[in-house]
Amino acid sequence: MHSHPLRHIIESCDVAISKRDFDSLMDHYSEDAALVVKPGMIVKGKENIRKAFIAISDYFQDQLVVKQGEMQVIEGGGNALVIMETLLRFPDGQGGTVETTRRATYVFRQESDNRWLCAIDNSYGTDLLNAEIV
Repeated sequence: MHSHPLRHIIESCDVAISKRDFDSLMDHYSEDAALVVKPGMIVKGKENIRKAFIAISDYFQDQLVVKQGEMQVIEGGGNALVIMETLLRFPDGQGGTVETTRRATYVFRQESDNRWLCAIDNSYGTDLLNAEIV
């Protein structure tokens, strides 16, 4: 079975995040997109999302590595819900490395030119339901 085109888009986004190539990353977001930065903090719009990714990268000392695991894509009405494993590796602040897996949810919208753009980026997935928001 061939993989969904969104797998390739998300792979290129993961590479862009890991390489701090935020210009390429923003090519895959809609103008009105929303990003869950952390539970209780959502930013909207490409420029704010770009700034958030820069801040996230800075926080992880430019050592955040993002990869993907299993993925399911459900399409309907020109939209796609992506449910996937997001694999993260970053420094623990004490000389070691943390590796963790999140079950992310994303919503992509297919534009009139057939490009898929991310409208909602939620790397926390349904774990947001368990989060205590301060």
